[in-house]
Amino acid sequence: MRKCVECNENRPKKELIRMVKNKEGILDVDLTGKMNGRGAYICPKMECLDKVKKSKRLSKALEVEITDDIYDKLYSIIESKQ
Repeated sequence: MRKCVECNENRPKKELIRMVKNKEGILDVDLTGKMNGRGAYICPKMECLDKVKKSKRLSKALEVEITDDIYDKLYSIIESKQ
């Protein structure tokens, strides 16, 4: 079980989207759940993504600035899951 950084809802790891920051500080979306690095999870819901973008909780959890490109990638992943 993992917890969404925005809504704090516990869900199985496979149901969440994992963001990973590796040792070089590069941020990426980890759909496999196996990439090395510090991870943070978000629910595959638009409202969670909108709130996390506004509150910058994902940036704080991973201690890195998240670009609009990453958010666009997350939006497209969530749209494809719905």
